Amino acid sequence: MENVLLLPLGASSSHSGIDIPAPQGSNFIAVHDGEITFRQFLGAGGYTITLSFDNYKISYCHCDPNFIVNVGDTVKQGQVIGHVGPKNVYGVKGNQYFDSEGKPTNGATTGPHLHLGIRLEGNYINPINYF
Repeated sequence: MENVLLLPLGASSSHSGIDIPAPQGSNFIAVHDGEITFRQFLGAGGYTITLSFDNYKISYCHCDPNFIVNVGDTVKQGQVIGHVGPKNVYGVKGNQYFDSEGKPTNGATTGPHLHLGIRLEGNYINPINYF
């Protein structure tokens, strides 16, 4: 766990990965060639896309729920694979996250941003090492 970067950066608690400030609707890209292996609402991560290659899994959290990739898609490094999602999302069965006004949020978030997490062989590692 020594390589994990824990940053609160607006979150209510520390978490693995990095938060990248970005306006809602901002594009984000595949950081490597790979396959989309997950695409749905995932608790604290909100709407999440996972890109897998070799023994890596890259999670893009708090995405726009209007996904532009599907599970099983093969993507190329630099390809736009999604957009930063809104703070508030509605109609998500089982969503336990709400803002101070009682509106449901896109996971554990206080506003639009992209949370990027990298796992190698199932263990979170510091994304900054790859920038």
